[in-house]
Amino acid sequence: MPLGLRGKKKNKTKEVSSKLVDSEEVENRTAGSGAPKDAANANVFHTQLAHGSPTGRIEGFTNVKELYAKIAEAFQIPPEEILFCTLNTHKIDMDKLLGGQIGLEDFIFAHIKGSKKEVEVMKSDDALGLTITDNGAGVAFIKRIKEDSVIDKVKVINVGDHIESINGKNIVGSRHYEVAKMLKELEKGKMFTLKLIEPLKAFEMIEPRSKGGKPTEGKISTGRETLRLRSKGPATVEEMPTAFEEKAIKKVDDLLESYMGIRDIELAATMVEAGRDKNNPDEFAVALDEALGDFAFPDEFVFDVWGAIGDAKQGRL
Repeated sequence: MPLGLRGKKKNKTKEVSSKLVDSEEVENRTAGSGAPKDAANANVFHTQLAHGSPTGRIEGFTNVKELYAKIAEAFQIPPEEILFCTLNTHKIDMDKLLGGQIGLEDFIFAHIKGSKKEVEVMKSDDALGLTITDNGAGVAFIKRIKEDSVIDKVKVINVGDHIESINGKNIVGSRHYEVAKMLKELEKGKMFTLKLIEPLKAFEMIEPRSKGGKPTEGKISTGRETLRLRSKGPATVEEMPTAFEEKAIKKVDDLLESYMGIRDIELAATMVEAGRDKNNPDEFAVALDEALGDFAFPDEFVFDVWGAIGDAKQGRL
């Protein structure tokens, strides 16, 4: 069955604003489990720089790039200085990494660029043991390092490090799947050079400010509602994923690893959402390209993802 035409639409960007808030308002925000008073209807979020800063208030963003722009505006730094954000912790915790959803009660910590380093690595195995992700705004960084892998033995390379270049080739602006492919294609048995930038650190041993709130074990949000960020179209407030969606997302994440050598729960969630109400693979292919056209997924992969979503709907997963 041929796949349908894949059209694209232009976004409309909302007007956005941000500002710093006083300490009393921050205490009200972090001391309890409720959302801040001014966020009741406006989806206002509070943010700090992970290494330490006053608290900023941001609102009106519809995607990750706008989010980073508003954080940068609040703290008067260039947006490209932001490597990634974590939710409810200043630590470099990839289980709390901000993706395509933010709980309405989440506190955003922005990790910015710190020291640069250049490392030479011998590719002694086909697999380096890296999982690469990106921040949605042109910065690819290390999400996981497999124990006893090639990279694990190079102790100066750490989770959270931004990969700036590979063998002298600047890769800023590349998506994580492109970086993963470059690393996979490096010749086995030869040295290669990575230029890395680590996140700026300051108070690793200090407990998060949200100590008085409820923990977010295993979930991206403290409540059932989340703000869903989109690359195209406005952000929307949605419920947390259903049991069907969670199973489908896990299966699609497995397919991403099989086909592309990456794992990305947020990417998998976006794909499942695109196919949730579609009736056939042609409709799904069109929806997938509208949401994720930059990936140029092969047709075989699209059919397998469509099958996984169907299996989850029918309770076969």
